[in-house]
Amino acid sequence: MQPLRTAAFVLGALGALDVLASAAPARADPAAAGASSVVPVFSIAKSENKNQVQYVVRLDASCAPVGPTPVSAYWRMLEIGPAQTAPLLHREEPAYGLASQTVTASGDAGSQVRIILRALPGRPVTITAGRTAGGECHAVATASIAGVLAHLFNVYVHLKWDGVDYILLQGWSMDGSHVVRETMTK
Repeated sequence: MQPLRTAAFVLGALGALDVLASAAPARADPAAAGASSVVPVFSIAKSENKNQVQYVVRLDASCAPVGPTPVSAYWRMLEIGPAQTAPLLHREEPAYGLASQTVTASGDAGSQVRIILRALPGRPVTITAGRTAGGECHAVATASIAGVLAHLFNVYVHLKWDGVDYILLQGWSMDGSHVVRETMTK
């Protein structure tokens, strides 16, 4: 187990953190959506309720990131309804916001954006976007989990009365053959 460091204190002070992401790469069809599409890449969920923070990347018609800051986040208010959303509040930025994002590659061969979550500064996430064989844009998040690179699909924060009990990171191995897990504690 790896120390959680400051993330537990930040998250504990703000309440809770939930992380749940799709096991399959997210997809969008930019041609159907016009000049750009918003493609979900992973979400954060907490044990407190069903709401999730959804991280998305905006891609253009060639499946390349749009602008210098293509990654953003918002609340999926699942406690209210499946289509209900809300913006992150300013006070939630330390727990859920992005410390930085950099477009590291953009082109026909594929695109990448490197993001750093404020709550987990020592765990960079690389979002790789491209086109599927069927022509759709897709994006997948990759991070180090248990010391190996994996396709991040689930971050779950289990809360206790005085803060964060643990954070569970889960991802598919790079070859897709098995799930990689890491539990982070204080």
